[in-house]
Amino acid sequence: MSTSFINVASSELGTKVIYTTDEFFAPVTRMLQETEAVFKDEYDENGHWMDGWESRRKRDGGNDYCILKLGVKSKISSFLVDTSHFKGNYPLAVSIKGIKSSKDDEQFLRDIADEQWIDLLKQSDLEGDTKQYFDSTDFSEFTHLKIDIYPDGGIARFKAFGEICFDEKLYQEENINVLSMKNGARAVHTNNEFFGALSNILKDKEAINMGDGWETRRRREPGNDWGIIELANPAIIDNIMLDTNFFKGNFADSFSICSAYLKNTTDSSVVTQSMFWEELISSKKLKMHTKHYFSNDDLLHNKPISHIRINIFPDGGISRLKLFGKFVKEMK
Repeated sequence: MSTSFINVASSELGTKVIYTTDEFFAPVTRMLQETEAVFKDEYDENGHWMDGWESRRKRDGGNDYCILKLGVKSKISSFLVDTSHFKGNYPLAVSIKGIKSSKDDEQFLRDIADEQWIDLLKQSDLEGDTKQYFDSTDFSEFTHLKIDIYPDGGIARFKAFGEICFDEKLYQEENINVLSMKNGARAVHTNNEFFGALSNILKDKEAINMGDGWETRRRREPGNDWGIIELANPAIIDNIMLDTNFFKGNFADSFSICSAYLKNTTDSSVVTQSMFWEELISSKKLKMHTKHYFSNDDLLHNKPISHIRINIFPDGGISRLKLFGKFVKEMK
């Protein structure tokens, strides 16, 4: 359950559509959802309801496309183009371009004809009702993506896997959530996420339901469940918030956090090392459906950290975890 990259094109990170040539049958915003695409035998005023982006049949030549503004400047390693449930109406091919720009949306679209887009994926064939992965040909920093489909049709889900670029301005800010996904934190590994992904607890917005948190299956053997998270840059922690929102008969009974400052490590080596990390906060009891706050007096040290291991006892779920503090420059 380990991954080096996250979906930087997720709407949950603030990615939005700023332009599309056509979305007659289904809005392009559906394509950015994290959930698996579903099929419904339903019709709306324009035709069959589809869970994704679908343009009308193109009769005037050319092709359809959309432009995404990423929520956070990112580097992209690969793409997922998912045509699930699109069988007789999927595009024959797709291409993807990227650009780095500081212009606001209005100015960007006004100057779009003069923008120098970089090819990230040359025109590539697609199949219907299939998840297809493609490598990005450029790992530079990008703020916008242009997705061309040929000539028209529908895509259920689109994801761009990569890493968020750290904003140097964050060094000047105090008491920020250094464990926020938008600030570059990422889930490294967990022993179990049967009902909900560990990465969910890094989201800024409050959980929308129980499935929007981290939940492990019922533990039937000794021990406890845990997850490892890496911060974008080292930070000193001042206070903590842990939320068990929506978890009532299945919240974790208690939790603790261990931490470490690591340089030049790998995800696989971190798992073993984490058993010996220093405690940041000792075991604390939790309540159902509650925001829990822990001050500096509850913390066992104020050293810079790069990784944490959250332990939940013995199992269960939490919806959000926030570590407030300050990013610091890497120590030599």
